Amino acid sequence: MASAAVIIAAAGSLCIGIRIARIGVDASLDIVAAEMAMPTGRAQYREASVFVPAALPDISPDESSVTESSPAEKSAVPKKNASSAKDFVHKEPTEDELEAYEKAHEGEEKYPVHEFSVTEGNVSFGCVQVRSTASTDIDIEKELQSELGFKIEKTDKPQVLIYHTHTSESYLPYDTGYFFESFFPRSTERSENVCAVGEEIARQLNAEGIVTIHDTTLHDYPSYSGAYNRSLETINEYLEKYPSIKVVLDIHRDGIGTDTEKYKPVFTAGGIQGAQAMILAGYNYDGSESFSDWEYNLRFALRLQKTAGELYPGMMRPLNFSDFVYNMDVNTGSLLIEVGGEANTIEEARYTGCLLGKVIAKTLAG
Repeated sequence: MASAAVIIAAAGSLCIGIRIARIGVDASLDIVAAEMAMPTGRAQYREASVFVPAALPDISPDESSVTESSPAEKSAVPKKNASSAKDFVHKEPTEDELEAYEKAHEGEEKYPVHEFSVTEGNVSFGCVQVRSTASTDIDIEKELQSELGFKIEKTDKPQVLIYHTHTSESYLPYDTGYFFESFFPRSTERSENVCAVGEEIARQLNAEGIVTIHDTTLHDYPSYSGAYNRSLETINEYLEKYPSIKVVLDIHRDGIGTDTEKYKPVFTAGGIQGAQAMILAGYNYDGSESFSDWEYNLRFALRLQKTAGELYPGMMRPLNFSDFVYNMDVNTGSLLIEVGGEANTIEEARYTGCLLGKVIAKTLAG
């Protein structure tokens, strides 16, 4: 793990981040997805290592989730029961845990973590809030009334694929209100990174009978550069083997703040604090033929935003609609979702994953 952390830290220096350095944060703050400043999320990277796709598993009704520890190792695992709110009751770190945490970072500077929530965009309809910077107008009411580009069926075949382009993105271990100067939010451990969030989403969908594959290939390790190209290869593998897949979700986490000050987006549902999430939907700004059906993806995103607003008010930051692709052109149900930021805890992010899975399941049920 030590050597892996060093490699990830070095690779992370390639990240394109937008840092926010200000003392006050309000609902109108322009916050964009960290590490996603370029318009396509694909063409700006060049391959730094060779990625060899592995054989995909066969999926049966009782084997509806896929996990793997490396791109060369993929295996099906039995369907798991859905998590419930009681599984995410907030637990303060014990004195022993805090003592060990402090000792491990002895002599380091501590910097503050600030909580905030963003709930208002610049375009809205009912409970649907959108932060639009796309070079086109958006009519939320019209898009919500329009048809999706897919329909979920009653079948034992996979219909949803969850994957992670930046698989090693992780979170703070404890909700202490501060972070140490050596904090680097990347980990190859699936229990510590966005894979844990994807697993919670997959649990909910599978529990509702929507067969879901969760791929945990490390697309950003050992090389960060080229992650979107590698995740695209993974997506295409699955779509070729399982043409029944209609929804493709890339689960990330955001990064908001500076090296000496960070912000964590939060909300509360059922008396439990979670990490605010943000859906990204792209616009075909350059007229690419491959992304001519972009409006279908947007409609799906808007429906998710609406369902979330009705079920769990405050859970979603405004939907981010802008001039980018990020592999959303693979089909008409492809979206990128940021769950929390690096300063949220893994438990806050997992709780949101649980609720997000319920939102997606309800939306797909129609």
